[in-house]
Amino acid sequence: MSYVITNDCDCCGDCADECAIGSITIGENIYVIDEEICVECGDCSYICDNGAIKKNQTHHI
Repeated sequence: MSYVITNDCDCCGDCADECAIGSITIGENIYVIDEEICVECGDCSYICDNGAIKKNQTHHI
């Protein structure tokens, strides 16, 4: 269960700068997390002042 960036993202880029493995990139309107790369460390969610990064509660089979 990786993290997801919600529409509360203001595109500041702090999360992408904080991600040590580069799993966060700019999307069309907000930053996005590549769940194939994300190691679920949570550093991005701690750095986000808007609280836009949440644990992805969707279970993929």
